[in-house]
Amino acid sequence: MKLGFCGLGLMGAPMVRRLLAAGHDVKVWNRSPQKSEPLRTLGAVVVPTPLEAATDVDGVLMCLFDAAAVEAVVFGADGVSRAPALPWLVDHSSIDPAATRALARRLHEACGADWIDAPVSGGIPGVEAGTLAIMAGGAATHLPQAFEAMRAYAGNVTHMGASGAGQATKLCNQTIVATTISAIAEAIGFAARNGIDLHQLAPALAGGWADSKPLQVFAPRMIDVQAQSIGAVSTMLKDIDTVMANAQKSGAPMPVTASVQQMLRLASAMGLAEAELSAIVSVVQPERRADFLQQVRG
Repeated sequence: MKLGFCGLGLMGAPMVRRLLAAGHDVKVWNRSPQKSEPLRTLGAVVVPTPLEAATDVDGVLMCLFDAAAVEAVVFGADGVSRAPALPWLVDHSSIDPAATRALARRLHEACGADWIDAPVSGGIPGVEAGTLAIMAGGAATHLPQAFEAMRAYAGNVTHMGASGAGQATKLCNQTIVATTISAIAEAIGFAARNGIDLHQLAPALAGGWADSKPLQVFAPRMIDVQAQSIGAVSTMLKDIDTVMANAQKSGAPMPVTASVQQMLRLASAMGLAEAELSAIVSVVQPERRADFLQQVRG
């Protein structure tokens, strides 16, 4: 397929690498052009605007930070929406479902293209292994073609319903992930104060009811800070803020998630907004804050 891709951050760049390895032709755009250069050496065509990324392609994919970035890339002066005959756009960003529905209507009115909201779960290890879980919302018209592209980095792609349904499902995902990681942080803090060998905690719980992928990934990273981040506190706080705003609108009681939101906000107030999510352990182990601050400083 001929594809455009906008946004080459922690997730976007490895997504493009997977697309290229699967044999697709990919034009790439990123706000910071230097991030495009490693992909040029792999065969990607680097272009100066989102419009050029979306011109003469079978479809466009995006992975951006927030709704403001998405709107700018799609509807800016050289935005995706100005491309002639664009059939579909896949948005892997995690944004508000209502914003997604509004943007989808606006895109269809502008150029007739279908908007497929397709947030992902599985992080950098998932995209590199091609095992991401993708939850998609939007019209079914172009889903087969879009799914064919996404299979380069996804192990599970599910159509959840109309526009915004993918984003709503991602909020469910983030609710489970954030509360789980917060509980792991509390368990690590408890273990440290009760003479347990922290390095043995996750292996000891493997296979039991307390086991989970977050436990096996994040517990070791809470204990031994890693130089390379796999996702920031600020990113999760953004998503949980969106969860709670939607919960208020819909009347959904979420007392546990409300506590997790404050735990993430406290970590951010401690200067750890750009540290890896595992830095949330510093809320219950304040003595660890310096370790994670060092990660932020590089």
